[in-house]
Amino acid sequence: MRVALLSIFMLTCLFGCQQKDSQETLPNIIYFIADDLGYGDLSCLGQEKFSTPNIDRLASEGMLFTQHYSGSTVCAPSRSALMTGQHTGHTPIRGNKSVKPEGQWPIADETFTLAELLRQKGYVTGGFGKWGLGGPGTEGDPVLQGFDVFFGYNCQGKAHNYYPRHLWDNLEKVILHENEGTQEGIYGPNLIHEKALEFVETNKERPFFLFYPNVIPHAELFAPEEYMEMFRGKFLPEKEYQGYDEGPKFRDGPYGSQPESHAAFAAMVTLLDDQVGEVMDKITELGLSENTLVIFTSDNGPHLEGGADPDYFNSNGIYTGYKRDLYEGGIRVPTIAWWPGKITANSQTNHLSAFWDVYPTLAELTGQEIHDSVDGISFLPTLLAKEGQQEHEYLYWEFHEKNGRQAIRKGDWKLVRYDVFSPEKTTTELYNIAEDPSETRNVAEENKDIAEDLLRLMDGARTESTVFTFN
Repeated sequence: MRVALLSIFMLTCLFGCQQKDSQETLPNIIYFIADDLGYGDLSCLGQEKFSTPNIDRLASEGMLFTQHYSGSTVCAPSRSALMTGQHTGHTPIRGNKSVKPEGQWPIADETFTLAELLRQKGYVTGGFGKWGLGGPGTEGDPVLQGFDVFFGYNCQGKAHNYYPRHLWDNLEKVILHENEGTQEGIYGPNLIHEKALEFVETNKERPFFLFYPNVIPHAELFAPEEYMEMFRGKFLPEKEYQGYDEGPKFRDGPYGSQPESHAAFAAMVTLLDDQVGEVMDKITELGLSENTLVIFTSDNGPHLEGGADPDYFNSNGIYTGYKRDLYEGGIRVPTIAWWPGKITANSQTNHLSAFWDVYPTLAELTGQEIHDSVDGISFLPTLLAKEGQQEHEYLYWEFHEKNGRQAIRKGDWKLVRYDVFSPEKTTTELYNIAEDPSETRNVAEENKDIAEDLLRLMDGARTESTVFTFN
C-alpha cells in the first residue's frame, strides 16, 4: 500500500513538474496594431520628415517583413481576419457595418478566436485599444470572445475621437467626466496605454497575450500639446481641416477641426512610437525580453480623412493606393517581429504572408492544432530561420464598400477588380508585383491566360455571407 501511494505521489509530482515546465516555456506574445499607419510611415522604411526610433529598434533587433498584408483595407474585417485566421472571402466580418446604439456587427458566439486559442493553452489574454467586432454585451464583445481583460473603445465610430465621453473596462462603461462638454482632460490613447502597461506588470509571472490595437494615427488628427510642440511650424504650409466642433454629433464619430494637420500627424506617430518603446522598456525591466515574441503591424494603409495628407509624408512609400483601396498602398503594411535569441537580428524576409497567417503561427508556437476552416499558413519557420516554410497558393481580399472590390495575389501576379457590384463597369487589372510594385502598368491584355486563371481562383476563393453579400 505504501509503495502504491509513493508511486502515485511520484507520478503526481512528475505531472505537476511537466505542467509547470510546459507553462514556463510558453513565450509571452505582444501584438501591436497601429491604425491606418502606412508602409512609409516608419523611418526604417523611408520616412524622412520624422523618426520612429523605438519601432526602428524592433526592426534592427528583429525581422522586417517586406511582403506582409493586412486582413483587409479597413478596420473591422482586417481584425476579423486576424482573430479567425480566415481571409475576407471566409471570415465572418467583411465590412465596417455598424449597429445601434454602439459597436459593429458582431462575430458569432461559435467563432473560435485567436484569443480563445491562446487562453485554452493557459495564457491570460488582454486587449487594449479598439475592438470593432461586436458591440458591448453582444456575442462579439471581446470579453465573450476569449479576452480576460479589455479596456478601450469597443466601437470604431467612438474611436474616431481622442477625447471620448467614455471607454469600456470589460463590460463596464467608464464615463470620462474630464471630457465633458468641450473639455480635453483625458486623451483616450494615453489612458489605454496605462492600462496595457498595468496588464504586463500584473501578469509578469505567467504567460500572457497582450493584444494592443492602438487607435493612433487614425483621424481625427489630435495629439497632446507636448507632442504638438515638437512639430508645430515645421511642416509648412500647414493643411487646415474644418471639422465638427459642436452640436449633437460632437465627439460621436465626426472628426474635430485641426488647423495644423501636418504637425498633428507627426506628433501622433511619434506618440505611437513612444508607447511602443514604453511597452518594450517594461518588458526589459521585468526581465521578460528573451521569452517574449513581439509583432508590430498596421491594420491597413494610410487614410485620407480628418485632414490627413499621406502624399505630403509619402506614407505609401512606392506603393499606389490608400485605405479602402486593394492596391498595394491599401493593404501592404509595415510588419516587424522581435524575439531576442530566437529571431535573427536585423533580418528581412520577403515571405508572402497576411493577417490570417498569425493565427496558425501562434497555434504552432504554442503546440496547438487548428481547425480546417483556417486559411492561414504558419510563418513560424520563417521567424525561427527553420526549413520547411510552406507557401500560399494565393492571397485573396474582398471589400464591400466603393461599389465592391476584389484582389488576388498568386506568386508575383496580382489581379484587381473594381466596381464589382456593377458588371458593366467592372475593371480587370493585372500587375506583376515583382517588376511593377507600384502597379502602374496593367498587363491584363498581354497576359490573358494568367488573368483568366486568377479570375477562376477568385471565383472559388469565397463563400457567401448572409450579412456581407458580394453578389
